[in-house]
Amino acid sequence: MTNWNLFREMDSLRKEMDELFRGIGNSSLETAFLPGVGTQRFPRVNLSEDGENFYLEALLPGVDEKDIELSVTGNSLTLAGERFEEKQDGTRTWHRRERGSGKFLRTIELPSDIDNKKISAEYKNGILTVTMAKAESAKPKKISIVSH
Repeated sequence: MTNWNLFREMDSLRKEMDELFRGIGNSSLETAFLPGVGTQRFPRVNLSEDGENFYLEALLPGVDEKDIELSVTGNSLTLAGERFEEKQDGTRTWHRRERGSGKFLRTIELPSDIDNKKISAEYKNGILTVTMAKAESAKPKKISIVSH
C-alpha cells in the first residue's frame, strides 16, 4: 500500500490547476474535442489495476495511430497527439460542429511506480489500451508469521 505524501498531493493539485486553466486564452494546446471553455479533459480515460499491472484505456476516436505519442516518467504517463480537421471543399454549411480538432496533451499520475521495461500499448477502434507492469516495490508483499 502506498503511503500518503503531502508533497505529492500538493504537486498533483498544482497539475490539476494548471490543466484547468490551460484552455483559457489563446493556448495552442487547448484541451480540444469537447465544447466549453476548455476546462474539460481530453482524452477521457479509465485507469484500473490488479496485483501485477495498471491498465489505462483512452478514448481517441478519429485520431490516427501515428499521431499519438505516449511516454512514461516515474509514475506519470503522458499522452499527446493531434486530431486533424476534415478537409473541406467549401460547399458545406455547418449547423453544428461539436467534434473538435487540434493538439492535445494529458498527463496522468499513476498510484505508484511502474516497470518502464514492461509497458505495452494497443490501439483498436479508437481506444488506446496501455498495460503497465507495477514496479516490484509497488507490488504487495506477503509476510509470513512465525509462531513461537
